[in-house]
Amino acid sequence: MRKAEGKKESVREILEKREFDTLSPNASFSALTKGRSIAEPKDGLRTEFQRDRDRVIHTNAFRRMKHKTQVFIAPVGDHFVTRLTHTLEVTQIARTIARSLNLNEDLAEAAALGHDVGHTPFGHVGEQVLDSIHPGGFRHNEQSLRTIDVLEKNGKGLNLTYETRQAILHHSKPRGNFMNATDLGFLSLEAQIVRVSDAIAYLAHDIGDAIRAGILDESDLPVEAREILGTRHSQRVDTMVNDVVSASWNAVVSEGVQDQKKPLLAMSAEVNGVVTRLREFMFDHVYMPAGEGMEGRNAREVIEFLYGYFLSNHVEIPERYFASQDSVERVVLDYIAGMTDQFALHSAEGLKPGIGSDVFLGSV
Repeated sequence: MRKAEGKKESVREILEKREFDTLSPNASFSALTKGRSIAEPKDGLRTEFQRDRDRVIHTNAFRRMKHKTQVFIAPVGDHFVTRLTHTLEVTQIARTIARSLNLNEDLAEAAALGHDVGHTPFGHVGEQVLDSIHPGGFRHNEQSLRTIDVLEKNGKGLNLTYETRQAILHHSKPRGNFMNATDLGFLSLEAQIVRVSDAIAYLAHDIGDAIRAGILDESDLPVEAREILGTRHSQRVDTMVNDVVSASWNAVVSEGVQDQKKPLLAMSAEVNGVVTRLREFMFDHVYMPAGEGMEGRNAREVIEFLYGYFLSNHVEIPERYFASQDSVERVVLDYIAGMTDQFALHSAEGLKPGIGSDVFLGSV
């Protein structure tokens, strides 16, 4: 008689075992996820974090980022960074750091891909306007999680894992020393990677865009930034990524979890100081001025007009935005935050001809 064969392992189970065999003891293991708000059967091929990644990529919110401003509003040229290309650069950097430190690359990738899906049209200008006029304020990291949890799939949400959701929620950083994250030890190392990768990506590509736009010249950058980080995009990214890996290696790869707290990602004191000062330089000379010119003022006018209009005419908002049974103010905020630059401008132009058209003519 033929002997009965045992149950064959699924591809997912093989991948989960591989994580236990190869990743740092401080990594996030997909088999040990805290799970989803709504329990679901396991997938035969993909780990839980791989499923999160795939769900984010196939959302409408992810696709819309290709037409959302990163820093420069309605730039003339094909090579300026958009919210989508920024996200792809963050994801590439996050994967490199995670792989180098033997951490969970799939989790870092999933969170990096989803970290900005809640960003407004017109970049930080749009965020500032909504924050100032909406009673509850506005933070794009919180909106990204709301987009993931509530707005996608016609109000059903994506039902992502706890770990991916936390990394998306906590990716944003205040001004100053963004590596001073002693109060974020509760975050997974993969979530910390997304925070750092976001800053590395936007510092490097925003310098390039500012030079392309004629706002900065390479010689305008702080001398120490040019000497230590390099004078080209690739040099700056490479220096920062290598420094994070080198400074974090001993704590992340070699040591086990202490008192249920993950070790903290690090930079060397020299590079951290230079990056912090460069980041402040960019806020003062690029990010803040970008919202104060004619383009910024017109962007503010468009957002303010749309918010006021839809508060009074919320019946014109697509029905799917009301699926969560939230207040009209919340629905208006969700609707405007989800708009692309072009859709916001076209909507405002259709309701109030001429608004913003002198500045945005090239993007219509």
